[in-house]
Amino acid sequence: MHPIENNPNPSLHTMLITTSPTVPGRKILRCHGLVRGNTIRARHVGKDILAFFKNLVGGEIEEYTKLMAESREQAIDRMGDEAKRLGANAVVATYFTTSMVSQAASEILAVGTAVTLAEEDE
Repeated sequence: MHPIENNPNPSLHTMLITTSPTVPGRKILRCHGLVRGNTIRARHVGKDILAFFKNLVGGEIEEYTKLMAESREQAIDRMGDEAKRLGANAVVATYFTTSMVSQAASEILAVGTAVTLAEEDE
């Protein structure tokens, strides 16, 4: 479970997002339905050149790792924003999927179920 409380995006400061279908100790009061957030990112020619040389010697391609991490966060933010617009305070059963849009661009999609959770003491 990953509460997004330290997220720099203030619109998500109380949004709980988890991959599990339930939240231990919290009852689901209402299901708002499917929510999603996506982003499509293109590779940068300069970073491709660095990646080419990194491929020659082996090791992590840090430029792509950073690009994918930023893309995942943006997809999560967009999914959380959609859940908040629906009146939810959490997203459960979250998962990610990726696809190639073109040879130089990829999509990351975050999908989950927006719900309203009872307070912990209820």
